[in-house]
Amino acid sequence: MKKHQSISVGRPLAFAITAALGLGAATAASADMVPKQLAGSPSEFAAMRAPDPVQATIHSRSALVPVEMIAGKSGAAWQGALPVENGKLRFALLGPDDAGWDVALTGPAGQKLRAADTAKSSRASTFGIEGAQVPARMYEFGNLAKGMWSLDLAGNAKSAGRGFLLIEGDAGTELASYATHGRQLVGESLGLTAQLAAIDGAGKAITGAGAGRIERATLTVTGPDGKVETFAMFDDGLHGDGAAGDGLFGAVFNAVQAGDHVAQVIIEGMDKAGNQILRSAEHLLPFVDRSISLAGERASARIDKSAATRLTIDVPVSAAKNAGHYRAFAEVWGRDSAGNDVPVAWVGGMVTPAKGKLGFGFDERWVAKAGAQAPFELRNLRIEHPDHFVTVASAQRMALDLPAPRTRMKAGEVVVDEMMTMGPRPADLSAKATGKRLLLVHGYCSGGVWPAGQFSTASSFLDVNQNRTHDQFAQRIKTFGASWNSFGVVAHSQGGAASLHLYSYYWSGLDNATGNRLIQSVGTPYQGTNLAGILARLGNWFGVGCGTNSNLTYSGASSWLAGVPTWARAKVNYYTTSFEDRAWVYDYCNAATDLVLSDPEDGTTERVNGQLPGAVNRGHATGQCHTAGMRDPAQYLNTSRNSTMNSNAAR
Repeated sequence: MKKHQSISVGRPLAFAITAALGLGAATAASADMVPKQLAGSPSEFAAMRAPDPVQATIHSRSALVPVEMIAGKSGAAWQGALPVENGKLRFALLGPDDAGWDVALTGPAGQKLRAADTAKSSRASTFGIEGAQVPARMYEFGNLAKGMWSLDLAGNAKSAGRGFLLIEGDAGTELASYATHGRQLVGESLGLTAQLAAIDGAGKAITGAGAGRIERATLTVTGPDGKVETFAMFDDGLHGDGAAGDGLFGAVFNAVQAGDHVAQVIIEGMDKAGNQILRSAEHLLPFVDRSISLAGERASARIDKSAATRLTIDVPVSAAKNAGHYRAFAEVWGRDSAGNDVPVAWVGGMVTPAKGKLGFGFDERWVAKAGAQAPFELRNLRIEHPDHFVTVASAQRMALDLPAPRTRMKAGEVVVDEMMTMGPRPADLSAKATGKRLLLVHGYCSGGVWPAGQFSTASSFLDVNQNRTHDQFAQRIKTFGASWNSFGVVAHSQGGAASLHLYSYYWSGLDNATGNRLIQSVGTPYQGTNLAGILARLGNWFGVGCGTNSNLTYSGASSWLAGVPTWARAKVNYYTTSFEDRAWVYDYCNAATDLVLSDPEDGTTERVNGQLPGAVNRGHATGQCHTAGMRDPAQYLNTSRNSTMNSNAAR
C-alpha cells in the first residue's frame, strides 16, 4: 500500500531563505596508510566545496517525546498529549522490553479507549540500525476524532522508568530543521532552525508561515557530559531565524566542550487546515577542538623529486603536538595573459602537519592545462577533522608562489592521468602481498552478513558490532586487505561508504584490482539516515548499542561527500531496496522506523538518501529489507544479485 513520502522533491526541500552563515584532536592514521595526493579539474570546484547546511535539512513528520514514569502509591504513571490530525494514529513506545505499561487514550470529547481492547493493531518491534536496537511496542488506531488526545501509561511500581513516545503525524505537514552553519568548534555558538513545510493545492512545496503556524518551538541540547539545556525558539529575526514573522524559528547555543552534542527541536502548532500538530527533529552535532590554525598569509610550492612534474604546496600552520592528520582542500587559481582569473585545479586529501607546514601534492601539468600564469593563489582553503569533517581552519584566499614550470606542454597536449588526480603510486604498493581477493564488508554495528558461500575467491571482513567513523572503518578494511596484492569490495550499509573513503584517500589493494566493478554496495546511506540522530537522542537516556555515529546523519554525510572526488565515485556500483508494496495491507520493513523514514525505504536507508551522485546506480528492488529480522528478507541474502556482483567484481 502506498504510504507517506517526503513532501520535498528529493532532499532537501528548497528553501527561500539563505542560511546565515563546526571531537577532540584529530586521530593519527595508521603508519601503513599512505595518503593519495588528490587533485581534480575546476569543473569539480562546486562539488568539493563545504556544503550549505540547508542541504542537510531534516524533514520530519513525527515527534519523539520523552517518557518518564512517575512512581506513586498505586504504581507508576505518565500522561502526555497526542494530536490526531487525520483520523488515524500510529505511535511506538520505545524503552525497556519488560516495561509492561498499560496504554489508554482519552479523546477531545472525553471518550475513553483502552489500547488492549480498541487498537487496530499492537505488535512488538524494535527501533534502530543493525545491532543498535531499542525495544518498541507499536500501536495503530483508525477512525479517531481529530484533535488533541491524551495518552495515559500505567504500570506497577517496578515498571517506573524512562522511555520515549514516537508519534507519526500526517505526511502532508513536515517540520524542516537545519543548523545555521558548520563551524562546530568548541567555543562557537550554533543556531538551529525550525519551520513548517507542506504542499499547496497546486502540488507546490511551501514553507514557513504558508505551511501552517508554529505556536511554540523549543530546542533541547544534551552535551557530551550529559548536561541538558533548553532554549525557547523565536521568529523575531534575532536568533538566526531569517526575517521576523516569516515562520522560521531559531535558537542559539554555545558549545563549551568537545564531543557529540544531541540537539532536539520540537514544535507545537497548527497545520494549514487548522489541525493541531506536534513534530520534532533530532540533530547529532560533533564539536571539535581548534587543534590547528593558519600561521601565515602566503603559501609556497617546492619541487618534489618523486616525479618530473610534481610539486608540494606548503601552507603555513600552527598545530597542536601530535595533532595527527586532517582532510584538507583548496582551489588553485592563476591569471591568463590578459590578467583575468583562471581556475587551475583543486588539491586535497589526508594531510599531516610537519615543521609548521601542511603539504599538498600538486602536478604542474594542471597549470599547463589551464593555460595559467602568475600571480597564483589558493582559494576556499579548508582544513577539516578527518573523522567528523568539521572545518577547524580556513581561508578564503591565500597568495601562492609557484616555481618556474618545468613542463613545456601546451594546454591541449595535457591528458589527465592517475598521477595528476591521485599523486605518485607507491613503488611498493602491496608488494609483500600475493594473490587477489573479494572482500565482503558489513556495516555499522554489524558483522558477518554476507553468505560467503555465494562468492568466490572471497573473504569476510569482520569488525563485529563496532562503531567506526568512515576514516577509522576505511583503515581497518585496508589492514584486512593487506594480505592480498589486490582486492575488490562487496559492501553492506556503512561498509560501502567506508570502502569509497578508502579508495578516495589512501593507497591500497583496491588500486591494484582488475575487473568490471571495483566497489559494489547494497543499502548504503550515502546521504545519511534520519535514524542516526534519533538513536543519539535515545542514547542520552538509556544507551543504544554501539553508540552515536555522526557520519551517518544527513549533515555528516553531506560534509563527507563534499570531498569525495568524482573519479572515485565512478568506481562504485550500488543497489537500493525497499519493502514489497501490497495494496491490501500497510507495508513496511520495520514498523517502528517506518514512522520516521520516507518511502520507499528498507527499514534503515531511504531510497532517495541511498543515492551516490556520480556513481553507477544498478537499480532498486522491492521485497528486500535492510537486515535480518525485518518483514521482508534481508537485502544481502538475495542470491541472484549476489551472483551478479560476484561475477562482475574486481579482485
